[in-house]
Amino acid sequence: QVQFVESGGGLVQAGGSLRLSCAASGSTFSINVMAWYRQVPGKQRELVASISRVGSTNYSGSVKGRFTISRDDYKSTMYLQMNSLKREDTAVYYCNQPVAPFASWGPGTQVIVSS
Repeated sequence: QVQFVESGGGLVQAGGSLRLSCAASGSTFSINVMAWYRQVPGKQRELVASISRVGSTNYSGSVKGRFTISRDDYKSTMYLQMNSLKREDTAVYYCNQPVAPFASWGPGTQVIVSS
């Protein structure tokens, strides 16, 4: 059983940067891949980026080149460095395993990008 807690969200101006953190606890040894998701009210949850145990990364086309996903296994924490933020990046950001078994969705962390 794995649990995730997101943090680091906030209000930022367009073009600015923000760094999100995702702390994992429980059976972290079993995690082979982790991912960041985001959701806007009225829309489905979107996969933003993922990273495997060996460091392989994948990004959605809308964030590629602007966001960087990383992980620190010693701290059991995953990060999402967001640069050149755009208004459309405004959403609640969540972390989870992109493959089964999925952990329960937490409250996420709100990111608001002002114009």
